Amino acid sequence: MKTNKEHIGVVGIGKLGLCFALNLDAVGYQVTGLDANETYVDILRSKTLKSQEPYLVPLLQHAEAFEATSDWDKLLNSDIRIFFIVVATPSLPDGGYDHRQVDAVLEKFENAPQRDFTRHLVVMCTTVPGYCDHAAARFEGLPYTLSYNPEFIAQGTIVHNQRYPDQVLIGEANQSAGDAIEAVYRKMALHEPTYCRMSRISAEITKLATNCFLTTKISFANSIGDLATKVGAEPDKILAAVGADKRIGNRYLNYGFGYGGPCFPRDNRALGKFGKDVGMEILLSGATDEVNRRHLDFQFEQYLQQYPEDQQIVFQTVTYKPGTVILEESQQLELALRLAKAGRKVLVVDLPTVIEELQGKYGNLFQYAELKA
Repeated sequence: MKTNKEHIGVVGIGKLGLCFALNLDAVGYQVTGLDANETYVDILRSKTLKSQEPYLVPLLQHAEAFEATSDWDKLLNSDIRIFFIVVATPSLPDGGYDHRQVDAVLEKFENAPQRDFTRHLVVMCTTVPGYCDHAAARFEGLPYTLSYNPEFIAQGTIVHNQRYPDQVLIGEANQSAGDAIEAVYRKMALHEPTYCRMSRISAEITKLATNCFLTTKISFANSIGDLATKVGAEPDKILAAVGADKRIGNRYLNYGFGYGGPCFPRDNRALGKFGKDVGMEILLSGATDEVNRRHLDFQFEQYLQQYPEDQQIVFQTVTYKPGTVILEESQQLELALRLAKAGRKVLVVDLPTVIEELQGKYGNLFQYAELKA
C-alpha cells in the first residue's frame, strides 16, 4: 500500500490496538498493524470482523489506509519511523506483570537490519515501573528510542476514549521522541487534552496511580454506602452531597457494585507490589482491595435478607460493567454465584455471547434470559 500519508506501525492489533490503528487511519495516517494470528489478520483484511465494541466495525469497514499483516519483514523493512506496541502484559500471581510479549517484540527490532534513521518505539501496554528504562538499555548504540505511552480507556468506550482523552501521558525517551508522540495525538484527538510529558518511570507510576485512585474512590463510596445502609440512612443522597464538593467531584462516587474488570484490580495490586519491592508500601492499595472484598460480603448478606428464599433475584448483566461482554473479576458475577450456590433462584439477563460463556462454565446454576437491545 503506497500513499503520501505519514506511515505508522501498530504492533498488536487486538481490541485496543485495532481501535488505535483505525482511529489513526480515520484522521489520515497510513497504518500497518501487525498480529501473529494469521486467521485474525485475514478477517481484518476481508473486513468481516464481528465485535461488540462500539464504532469499531464501521471504522474497519471504512478504513482507507489501514493494512493488517502477520509479516514482520513488511514492518521492519518499511519506512515507518514510529511504532506503537500494544501487546498483552498479563498479571502474574505475585501482582506484577508478565512482560514476555513486549520483550519478544523489542527483540525483533533489536535484531533487525538497522536503518539510517531513528525509529521511535512506543510501549502502550501497562508495565511494572522501571521496566521501560531497563528495556531501553538494550537499544544503546542503535537507532531507536523507547518511550512509554499508556492509554486510559474503558471497554465499551475505547474508540471514544482515544478520540477524547482527558490526558495524554508520555514517558519520553527524549524530547524528539516526546514531540513525535505528541504530534500523533494532536492529529488524532478531537479536542484539546492535557499533555503530560515526563520520564518513563514517572509515567509508569502515573498509569498505576491513576487507576488506583479510582479504585480508592469506588471503595470509599461503597464503604459509606454500606455504613449508611446499616443504620438506615440514605446512601445515594449522602454520596451526592459529598460529590457536590468540587474538591471531590461525583464521578466514580456512586453506591453500587465493587470494581472489577481487566484493569482496575490488577493495576491496584501492581502498584502495591511495586511499593513493597522498593520498600515504600502503598497501604491504600491493600486497603482498597480489602474494602472491595468486604463490600461484596456485605452485599451478599443484604440480598439474603432482602429477598425471600422463594423469590427470583434478577441480574441485568453480570459482566463487570454494563455495555461489555467481559466477566473478568466481575463483582456482579461473583455475587450472583454466591447467591445461586446458597440455593437462591438467580436469573441472569445478558447478551447471547455472555449467556453462552456462563452456560459453558456454570451450566444450569443460573436461569437465563436474553438481553434485548
